[in-house]
Amino acid sequence: MNDLLIIGGGVIGLSVARELHKKGIKNITILEREGEVGKEASFAAAGMLAPHAESQRTDDFFYFCHESNEIYPNFARELFDETGVDIELNREGTLYLAFTENDSREIRERFEWQKNSGFSVEYLTAQEVRKAEPFVSPDVREGLFFPRDWQVENRRLLYALQKFAELNGIEIRTNTEVKNLLFENGKIIGAETDTEKFFVGKIVLASGAWTSLVKLDTRVLPMPTVRPIRGQMISFRTAKRLFAKVIYTPRGYLVPRADGRILSGATVEDAGFNKSLTESGIEFLRQNALEISPSLAGLEIFEKWSGLRPCAADGFPILGALPELENLFIATAHYRNGILLAPLTAKILADKIVGDKNSKYLESFSPRRFRTVTAI
Repeated sequence: MNDLLIIGGGVIGLSVARELHKKGIKNITILEREGEVGKEASFAAAGMLAPHAESQRTDDFFYFCHESNEIYPNFARELFDETGVDIELNREGTLYLAFTENDSREIRERFEWQKNSGFSVEYLTAQEVRKAEPFVSPDVREGLFFPRDWQVENRRLLYALQKFAELNGIEIRTNTEVKNLLFENGKIIGAETDTEKFFVGKIVLASGAWTSLVKLDTRVLPMPTVRPIRGQMISFRTAKRLFAKVIYTPRGYLVPRADGRILSGATVEDAGFNKSLTESGIEFLRQNALEISPSLAGLEIFEKWSGLRPCAADGFPILGALPELENLFIATAHYRNGILLAPLTAKILADKIVGDKNSKYLESFSPRRFRTVTAI
């Protein structure tokens, strides 16, 4: 019997496993439906850590993102010490650019409320933008610079978390798709695949876009719905690095990598579990990239891929315990912010599981907010 079972081997599940191990839980098993951990939304992401560039107001979700971003430098250092893997945290900052009148209006509104709230943001003229990033289009009108919005190489992050698991005896079972949660005497006693059962003391559901496919008898408790949202992405490769900073617009973004790749993303498509690439999606991404930097026009697309982001009905994460099921915890529906929110999600959930410590974010994003019927 496992002390703890985690369903889902993406960045959230791996981060939760690491944090729980550091808090003394040793008998942990991760069940991953794919042949490798982290090869769904976590692998497909761009690794942007941009709570300020992507937010329009201060609310609990903004502060959740902001606080998680602030612990990333220590998170990166710890992972390097633990595994020897550099997750390539890039702290050059993020530019938010305007190319249209509507963009300019949005930028100025964002500048005012963030400046008035005391956050680090700088207004840049078109000339200042071009000085900061010479390969940006001459059509740029103005911009904002967010010095505390960063990026991480998400695939290196996944590798580091997987290596931590391997070095510390956390069992990872791939090609193991959980179909049902087993319920008895007021608690979850295990999980079931097509061929075997796993019995547990506590269980964490971190199954991303596939959360709603894990079944629990609805007479026990209705589970919140999580749907997949497809995101297509492309990358270019250059002989030398053209950009230092992440570059963001209302239509898309460019993320420069240390190895010369430039990622362009991302589409937002409600297409079910269809991860197919489309000509229209790829062209949309290419045009967004060229709007930011016409210098990319002569480059061939180096790579194309897509992933399925987990999205709840209100677009916010689903975190925490269900009081009717004393040993079931949920960490899912991070949508476009799984990489950003992984370290803080892991910390607050581990604190709850090990020490029954509450957090305002567990309250704000509790699965109880979706309750429509009374459990029996």
